[in-house]
Amino acid sequence: MAPPPAGPGAWAEARAVLRRAATTEPGRLRILGAVLALLVVAFGAVTAYEVLDRASYADDVVGRSQPLSADAADIYRSLADADATAASGFLAGPQESDQLRKRYTDDIATASRLLVRAAASTDADGGSAREIAALSEHLPRYTGLVERARAANRQGLPLGGAYLRYANLTMTQQLLPAAERLYAAETARLAQDDDEARTWPFLSIGLGLLALAVLAWAQRRSYLRTNRVFNRGLLAATTSCLIALLWLVTGHGLARAGLDDARTHGQESLKVLNEARIGSLKARANENLAVVGRGAVLTEDGKNDRYEADYTSSVATLTTALEEAGRLADDGEGRDPVAEAASRTGEWRTRHTEARQLDDAGDFTAAMNKVIGSTGSTGESFDRVDAALGRALSHEQDEFTRAAEGGRDALTGLPLGAAVLGVLAAGCAVTGVNRRLSEYR
Repeated sequence: MAPPPAGPGAWAEARAVLRRAATTEPGRLRILGAVLALLVVAFGAVTAYEVLDRASYADDVVGRSQPLSADAADIYRSLADADATAASGFLAGPQESDQLRKRYTDDIATASRLLVRAAASTDADGGSAREIAALSEHLPRYTGLVERARAANRQGLPLGGAYLRYANLTMTQQLLPAAERLYAAETARLAQDDDEARTWPFLSIGLGLLALAVLAWAQRRSYLRTNRVFNRGLLAATTSCLIALLWLVTGHGLARAGLDDARTHGQESLKVLNEARIGSLKARANENLAVVGRGAVLTEDGKNDRYEADYTSSVATLTTALEEAGRLADDGEGRDPVAEAASRTGEWRTRHTEARQLDDAGDFTAAMNKVIGSTGSTGESFDRVDAALGRALSHEQDEFTRAAEGGRDALTGLPLGAAVLGVLAAGCAVTGVNRRLSEYR
C-alpha cells in the first residue's frame, strides 16, 4: 500500500495560523503589538551594544593607546638622551660631573621602567612585544659598552673612543630603530582606536528611525479605524524611542567632537613635537660624536664627517617640526614654548658653527668647551631646546587628555539608558495595542 500523504510541517502550520489571524482585526493587532515590541527592544539592545563598543574604544584612547604612545616616545627620548649624555661625559673625561653621570643613569632607569610598563600593557604576540624584547636585549649590551668606554677613557687609553663608537652603533642601529618602530606601532594603534570610537552607530540610528516610522504608522492606523487622535501607549512608546534616538545622536556627536578636538589640538601636536624632540636628541648625539671621532667616521662617499652630516640632517628635521608645531598650536601656552625652542635652535646652530670652526683650526680644547661647557655652549642651547619642548609636550598632553576624556564621558549612561528606554517603549507599545484589543472582548 502507498504511504499516507505527509501532513503539513510545523512551519506550514504556523504560517496557516498567522494567515488566519491576519484575517481578523484582533489577530492583526496582536501581530502588530509583537512586531512593535520586537522592533523597539531590538533598537534598545543594538544601541546599547554599539555604544558600549564605541565607549570601550574611547576608553582605550584615554587609558591605554595614548599613554602607551607617550611611553614609547619617552623610551626613545630617554635612550637618545642617554647616548648624547654618555658622549658628553666621555668628552669631559676624568672631569665628568656627577650631574652628567646622574643624567645618564636616570635616562637608562627611565627607559628600563617604561619598557616594563609597556610590556605589561601589550599583547605577547604583537609587533610591539617584539620591539620591546629587542630593546630589552640590546640595552644591557649598550650600557656595557659605555662602561668599557668610560673605563678606558679614565685610563687615557685610545680604545675608549672605539668602545663609545660601538656603543653608539648599538644605539643607532638597534635600540633607537626598535624604539621608533614601537612608537610608530603604538601611535598607529591610537589612531585605530580613535577611528573606531568616532564611527557613527548607523545600525542603531537606522533601527531607531524604523521604529519611529512603524510607531507613527500604527498610530495613524489606529486613528483611521477609531477616530481617536491619541493612543496613550503608542504615544509613550514613540516618546521613549525619540528620546533614545536623540540621546544617541547627541551623545555620539559630542563624543566625536571631543575626540576630534583631541586629535586636532592634541594628538597631531604631540606627534610633531615628538618628532622635533627626536631630531634634537639625534643632533646632540651626533654633535658630541663628531668631536669624539674627529673625522674618523666618514659618509659613504668618503668626503665628509658622517656625524656632522647626520647632525645637519637632524637639525633640519628639528627646524621643520618646530615650524609645523607652531602652526598647530592653538593658544599662547602652546605657542610660547615652541617659539622658544625655535629661537634656542637658532642659537644652537650658531654656537655649533663656532665650535666647528675652532675644531677645524686645531683648537680642540676650545671646541670641546664650546660643545660641553657650562655656559655659552651648544650643550646649554640643547638643554634649553629640550626643556622648551618638554613644556610644549606637557601642555599638549593635558589638552589631549582633557578633550578625549570629555568625548568619552559624553557616552556615559547611554548604553543603560537606551536599553531601559527600549524595554519601556516595548511595554508601552504592548499596552497601547492591548487597549485596542480590549474593545473586542
